[in-house]
Amino acid sequence: MRNVLREIALPVFAIAAALLLFGLLVAFAGVDPVAVWVTLFKGAFGDWFSWQNTLQRAAPLMLTALCVAIPARAGLVIIGGEGALVLGGLACAALAHAVPLPANVVGTVLVCVAGAIAGGLWIMLAGWLRQYRGINETMSSLLLAYIAIGIFKHLVEGVLRDPASLNKPSTYPLPQALSIGGIGGSDIHWGLVIGIVACIGLGLWLRITASGFAIRVVGGNPRTAQLVGLPATKLILAACGVGGACAGVAGAVEVAAVHTNANASLIAGYGYAGILVSFIARHNPVAIVPVAILFGGFGAAGSLLQRRLGLPDASVVVLQGIAFVLILASEGLRMIDWKKLNAKTLGTASAKKAVSVELAP
Repeated sequence: MRNVLREIALPVFAIAAALLLFGLLVAFAGVDPVAVWVTLFKGAFGDWFSWQNTLQRAAPLMLTALCVAIPARAGLVIIGGEGALVLGGLACAALAHAVPLPANVVGTVLVCVAGAIAGGLWIMLAGWLRQYRGINETMSSLLLAYIAIGIFKHLVEGVLRDPASLNKPSTYPLPQALSIGGIGGSDIHWGLVIGIVACIGLGLWLRITASGFAIRVVGGNPRTAQLVGLPATKLILAACGVGGACAGVAGAVEVAAVHTNANASLIAGYGYAGILVSFIARHNPVAIVPVAILFGGFGAAGSLLQRRLGLPDASVVVLQGIAFVLILASEGLRMIDWKKLNAKTLGTASAKKAVSVELAP
């Protein structure tokens, strides 16, 4: 129970400290920090409109966070979810016009599957480079993300461009029958349900299935995995594929539910924000859900900070950056054995006291 409380307390403390430091920064800019905190809360959770905006942003964050969390359970640090997301969105838009699809939910599922395949294969490439060429997966996945964005822009502004899109190059819009609608007529699309189901499903998979347990063994103790004969390379590639597929679905959902086509608006930084969400959730798929909602709220409040307090819309990115640094710092605190440290401190103090007594006249 104490360990569980510590697991929860450290991220909460890091987020609270990030909000405090962010308030101090805006205070130097002449803005009341209390007003900033209140506006952040109102912009994220103040009314039904804010909740809709928050939950709409939380959906892709859940899926891109899984792109980090699943490979992390296999011992990899993948930070290229942005590339998988944009390629997933591109595959969704391209398939809808390259192949005749059923004008019903089956067609919608097929374009989402296309996004999942594109994202999964892209992140699997980072795992393959690590296993077969010894290239660090963190660097390769990040660089692959830039390559993916370059491919995306080249195709959207080239062979896949809709001639009617003049000032903002984009692909042909998805047919209305393939779009993902809102839940109960609200602006909250069904991508949120997909994200929650994916988080819970993958959490159960890691916890109760043999393959999920094998992935955790590979990530926790590679030497033990080798000794018991686990196919580490296959498991690592599978983890990368599953994580990349989640990010690819995020891109497909953004196209089918929000943008209606693939354009530069798809490059919104969800893949990078997903890194922070996953680290705060300790790479626990189920814990990703509330963290994604919280950071979706931060993103939703950015425009309100700009309108009411005159802060830049991107100021929430600064808040996210501070939170990420503090989360990484909290990992150092997590590794400290406080009992041994206290015992060592008390022992040192006792030794100094004994020496001082002996030296006393």
